[in-house]
Amino acid sequence: MTRSTPTAEDVANFLQANPEFFQEHASVFADLRVPHPHESRAISLGERQILTLRNRCKELEWKLAGLLHNASGNERISKLLIQWCCDMLAADDAQALPGLIAEQLQSIFEVPSVVLRLWDKDGPATHVQDVGDALRQYASGLATPYCGPADGSPAAEWFEPGTRSLACMALRPDGGRNAFGILILGSEDASRFTTDMATDYLETIGRLASAGLQRLPDRSASEQA
Repeated sequence: MTRSTPTAEDVANFLQANPEFFQEHASVFADLRVPHPHESRAISLGERQILTLRNRCKELEWKLAGLLHNASGNERISKLLIQWCCDMLAADDAQALPGLIAEQLQSIFEVPSVVLRLWDKDGPATHVQDVGDALRQYASGLATPYCGPADGSPAAEWFEPGTRSLACMALRPDGGRNAFGILILGSEDASRFTTDMATDYLETIGRLASAGLQRLPDRSASEQA
């Protein structure tokens, strides 16, 4: 009977099941030559392992650099948001709050436009508008901020045609269900606000903006009519 030739998988399984093989056959380990990953020559197994470790180190360095970059960006945003919150608290005129909130967020996140709309509060006419039942229901249904394509939100009509992604935050009393307004950040970059991004900062912004805007008086029933 002829013996079948072992496959590469058979050899790999054997070596994994018998780690003492190279200890018992040290000369094989020392003399083993394998192809260079980027050149046509052969190198020792030890050299090949060193190259593999170097590549892994480079990958980890790139990942670490990315983490440091993100950490630096998050630290910058955190400091700016603290100042934004301080400015809201220090504002003497509550009527100036909607404009302050929108303008500073536009600067902090470096987006081309920020829209803030209120419907159950008295405030400046540029921000207090009748938005219709559909938008009210949409805002009240946002348990968490919406991030994603602009064409996935009814609020897209307030932005220029080139706006491709949005971050929408409902404005509501703390613990309340019905929204009294909505805050939206718009970007021309489709990847700026995506459905899989973390929304911790945006949730905090929505709560802080809602708390600050509570200083505005509620609209009376007659005015709403």
